[in-house]
Amino acid sequence: MFVCAPNGRCATQFPHDPSSKFSLAMTSVSRELATVLASTSYRDLDPEVVRDTRRAVLDWLGSALSGSLEPPARMTQHVVSGLGASNEATVFAGGRSSAAGAALANGVASHILELDDVHKGSTMHAAAPVISAALAVAERERATGEAFLLAVTVGYDAALRVGEAVNPSHYRFWHPTGTAATFGAAAAAGSLLGLDADQMLDALGSAGTQAAGLWEFNADGTMSKHLHPGKASFNGVLAADLARSGFTGARRILEGDRGFFRSMSIDHDETRITDGLGERWKITENCYKIWACCGHTHSAIDVARKLRAQNGWNAASVLRDVVAIRIETYGPGYEIVKEQNPSSTYTAKFSLAYCVVAALLHGGAPLEVFAPDKFANAGVVDDDAARLLRRTSVTVAPDLTAKYPSAWPTRMSIELADGTVVNAASDYPVGNPENPVTTMQLEDKFATMVVPRWGKEAMSRALDAVRSLASVHDMSTVFRDFGDILAPHSE
Repeated sequence: MFVCAPNGRCATQFPHDPSSKFSLAMTSVSRELATVLASTSYRDLDPEVVRDTRRAVLDWLGSALSGSLEPPARMTQHVVSGLGASNEATVFAGGRSSAAGAALANGVASHILELDDVHKGSTMHAAAPVISAALAVAERERATGEAFLLAVTVGYDAALRVGEAVNPSHYRFWHPTGTAATFGAAAAAGSLLGLDADQMLDALGSAGTQAAGLWEFNADGTMSKHLHPGKASFNGVLAADLARSGFTGARRILEGDRGFFRSMSIDHDETRITDGLGERWKITENCYKIWACCGHTHSAIDVARKLRAQNGWNAASVLRDVVAIRIETYGPGYEIVKEQNPSSTYTAKFSLAYCVVAALLHGGAPLEVFAPDKFANAGVVDDDAARLLRRTSVTVAPDLTAKYPSAWPTRMSIELADGTVVNAASDYPVGNPENPVTTMQLEDKFATMVVPRWGKEAMSRALDAVRSLASVHDMSTVFRDFGDILAPHSE
């Protein structure tokens, strides 16, 4: 006999018979995930979970609005405007589009500035693909704010659980924000469409067969990284819409012999899907980025800032007194941020050495330190940064690698001209649950991102909308005005 508890958890009450196709399907990890995703209601969410979901939406919106004015976002907006006339959903700074088109455009926009959230265990930026899909479908379906917040919560759960199940080996070739997050986008869209367990399983099947995103873009510093969350969001909406229409998908897309786990990982752990499923929501583990660069640089930036403050350094004293900067990090992160002498804004955001140098010189790594005029084809042209980079080395430490991905650790040793050596280390960047930021800090971050490009009035309206999401009766009215801007704001 097969039973489901009120919280959606399902189990057999007889020994599993491997020869039984019915038994195998009913007890599969894919089905268990789909059942919980489809059966969870807003009333099942604790207030703390809703608060964390609203924080995630706030943080995403800042990245989406600010990033929507960047060239890759503009290019995508132009493309989606030609995918077919539609007035279903808002494209930030780009008018209106179909729900799938809006998910694509907003997903691209919200990942450009490298300020969107991240999750350690899955090494994923879930907001860009999941919330972009949720908002687009919520607008089209004229859903309530509660339904939208529920969709974001279950979308994060699907994305992060699948990402954890295949990490860390998956990360060698695949970008989880493009791959595992496709499941999250489908779950969010499916929740808003009211898919039942069978339909949600179909949606996950269609999502998994579309999951993609290769790290090769990093060799050239191309725009493909921005495409990954946009396409994951688009594919998730498509998968859910197809499922609602009766389009079937692989029923064992995760654990099947030729499914996601086996094809994209060498050490998958399917218990990461079911551990606490329906009881512990992964969005509470979300991490928020303070600096506009790859998350693998953030622990080291924090350590550099700590040493700078402890020793009373400024740019002049750092250049005068520091003779060697030795940084130790973990292997998978190093492979992404090992660029020593970046030649563009993009490659600088993925250079651990450059980000640490910026933190020592300027006290952090805000958007300004990645301005295009600081780089040329031959590398960094900023004289101070270039001088300090020549004194900087980055190596992989096996003991730090062993801590990843549950921690993203770094150690730093700085040698001074008088022979003094100062040291510091950190396992968790600021913005992680172990080293948290407040909602007020996230609202301050939101303002610094939105005001320069959209103005104070738009920032205030957006902030008020996020604060009141739970009481919204029709999500199609909340952000409609934010599709109208055609040029950057100037005060």
